[in-house]
Amino acid sequence: MSSQPTPATMTDDETAAFAEQVFERARQGDAEMLGRLLASGLPPNLRNHKGDTLLMLASYHGHHDAVRVLLAHGADPLIANDNGQLPIAGAAFKGDLAMIRLLLEHGVPVDASAQDGRTALMLAAMFNRSEILEYLLAQGADPARQDARGSTALMAAQTMGAVDAAARLQVLAG
Repeated sequence: MSSQPTPATMTDDETAAFAEQVFERARQGDAEMLGRLLASGLPPNLRNHKGDTLLMLASYHGHHDAVRVLLAHGADPLIANDNGQLPIAGAAFKGDLAMIRLLLEHGVPVDASAQDGRTALMLAAMFNRSEILEYLLAQGADPARQDARGSTALMAAQTMGAVDAAARLQVLAG
């Protein structure tokens, strides 16, 4: 009778294969499996070779239940990946207002940013996501905030040709 390997007896290749399966569960939004793994001791802030956490992958792919499970087990929503992206910025990029609401409800600051200084408001502006833009502004997002290069949400919208977002932010700029 063969027994399943335990983490202590797994080879490096087996460990890498297991880790890849775990990240795939996050990409697919398997909240139940993630919950079981986290309850069994899986680190909630496990990162892959690109610096993506389980939370980053679940949120980017729009899996709200998986995100709730990860947050409930202590996943940190302010860990940026190797590209300097936070889960809230990924949600803004994808146009997932419900995910942005979920992250804010779990304490993510509305103007959270990584090293590049880009906020969800800036990304929403860049991609002309008016509904997200309005929601973030209503939650207190600062339209005058600058990223690491000195760009504001208005400048990002103008650069990307996001006409509606630029017009809305121009009104706020006075």
